[in-house]
Amino acid sequence: MRKENNVLQYIEKILENCPADWLQLTTHRLDIYDENLAKTEFLEEFERLFKDNTYTTAALSKLPTAYDYIRLGHPLSSVLEWTIAKRNNLKPEQVISFSSKTVPVLAILRKNLLEKKRTQILYAEELPASFDPETIRRVYGYNFELKQLGRGEEVPDFNGSNVFISQEKSIGDVALNPAIDFYISLHPPLGSILVVNGAQNTGYVSEIQHVRRRETIAMTPADCFDALQQLIGKPSTNRKQSIAEANKRSVEASIHQITAASSKALIGSSGLSVQYAIMMGLIDDALAAHPGKSIKFIVPPNCYGGTNDQARRVAACVNNVEILDLPVDGDHNMVQSINSVLERVAGEDAVPYIIAEIPTNPRVEVPDLEHLREVLSQVRHTASGEIAVDPVFILDQTFCPNVQFLSKTGILSSIRTISYVSGSKFPSGGKCTAGYCVANEKAKGLMPAIEKHLKLCDNEATDLQLELLAEQLPSMNQRIADAYLNTRAFVNYIKDILPEAKINFVSEALAQQGFTPSVFSLDLPTKGNTDEEREIYKRMLNQKLIDMMITEIPEESKYCVSYGQLKGCYWTIPATSTQGTTKEADKDYIARVSLSPDMDLERHKKVFTDFVKQI
Repeated sequence: MRKENNVLQYIEKILENCPADWLQLTTHRLDIYDENLAKTEFLEEFERLFKDNTYTTAALSKLPTAYDYIRLGHPLSSVLEWTIAKRNNLKPEQVISFSSKTVPVLAILRKNLLEKKRTQILYAEELPASFDPETIRRVYGYNFELKQLGRGEEVPDFNGSNVFISQEKSIGDVALNPAIDFYISLHPPLGSILVVNGAQNTGYVSEIQHVRRRETIAMTPADCFDALQQLIGKPSTNRKQSIAEANKRSVEASIHQITAASSKALIGSSGLSVQYAIMMGLIDDALAAHPGKSIKFIVPPNCYGGTNDQARRVAACVNNVEILDLPVDGDHNMVQSINSVLERVAGEDAVPYIIAEIPTNPRVEVPDLEHLREVLSQVRHTASGEIAVDPVFILDQTFCPNVQFLSKTGILSSIRTISYVSGSKFPSGGKCTAGYCVANEKAKGLMPAIEKHLKLCDNEATDLQLELLAEQLPSMNQRIADAYLNTRAFVNYIKDILPEAKINFVSEALAQQGFTPSVFSLDLPTKGNTDEEREIYKRMLNQKLIDMMITEIPEESKYCVSYGQLKGCYWTIPATSTQGTTKEADKDYIARVSLSPDMDLERHKKVFTDFVKQI
């Protein structure tokens, strides 16, 4: 009991001295982030502070970044999991928190599907409201048995994994039973906590964490703070439901105004939560509309790593789903690539779903939109001469969420198009991860299936996320316009002072069409006798430039993967951050720079001038 009291007393001090970043930072800073150590480094240092009874804000602020974004985890989710583990004599990695109450079950089912292992789901009171056994079996391909346990009833023998789901009033109380492999305690509205029980199940930990990273998010910083408050016996924050509903209506109205889409707006806990709902919803629709036909998701191999990885993870689980590569950047033309891959899919009489970013990341390229419309609209035929299934174009327009692709007169109005945006970028200015999606008139009928899976996965935006979006979305288009002006000025300056550098940015003509991103990529001039030497030198220059910027202007320049932030200038190398799971041959070792509407541009120009003098 003394040990538990010590832990809770320490946590009380932690909450009193919690750094502001722990509650507010939605993306990881690469200068204090080591991906190989991200799952252990934070808690090792935190454990040292606990042993020394150190809890000052300054000491906590120096801890290395925990996990990445708030999808895989963050400082407060790590502290919550550590505290629950301490109270139950477990290792911290055995405790995993989720914003969703359904996805922890799906994570175990996914692992067991791939391992060809049986699963029994036991529950005392009731299953999560969003849990839909029929759809999970039919669409996700997961197999399991369900059994309700009466009060005092023993856990039945079972050759496979036993998963026990319970509704818990208090946080972190786990009555461990060797017959149960996984405990999932539900804590509405905060989320859920999964405990991995027994050494025989440690192999599940990293794969469950990866599901949290790709298909949902960890329990949010604000909700983890509330959970920790409950743990130490203090009241948590209460948000009125009426305010949450008002915020949701406000966000939906803003999305409709910005996108000119007439479909219902769906708002998820992150961009990848929304993308997962889109993928599973479209699979569900295809199973009903095109029974027996294979489903092809067509994805750029070098696009954002989360998109790429998630798509391939879905295909690994669903029998009739395959991923086809869509080369879009550099020497590859997106429109030509789409044409050739759609010809192939038509020949196989399959269902084509295309996921693409416009502009592309990191090369910031926009295809010929008239040509794109022609290729997507073309009627194709199967090998037997029948009309092939027309494609659905799934557009990630995070870089330019202000472009109205989905209006009734938009460039893609004749093609079934769904657009989605990562809310951690411009929509919230980096304040939350919530994302959204909408459809044009042609694709409107697909939205109910997508909404069904967003709800099944319990991946809708939290009340606080809706509040933050309601605050930030109304000013988004103005922030985009102002940030673009800073970016254009910086790009033009670099062209003048270092003309041999290759800059990837939209043309003035594209900007006139509304494509006004505030991100550009920079291929610095290099030297060397071989391709390898030139590549090594270029990578060294990338790092030198970033180091100079974050050292000389630390209050504004960050080595970070963010975009659309409210203040400052963020630098990254996609190959080592956003393309983390992309195949090595498809990675881009260039610098990506994102500017905000509020920054000291002249100071950044001066540091860049100093950099040029040194090369």
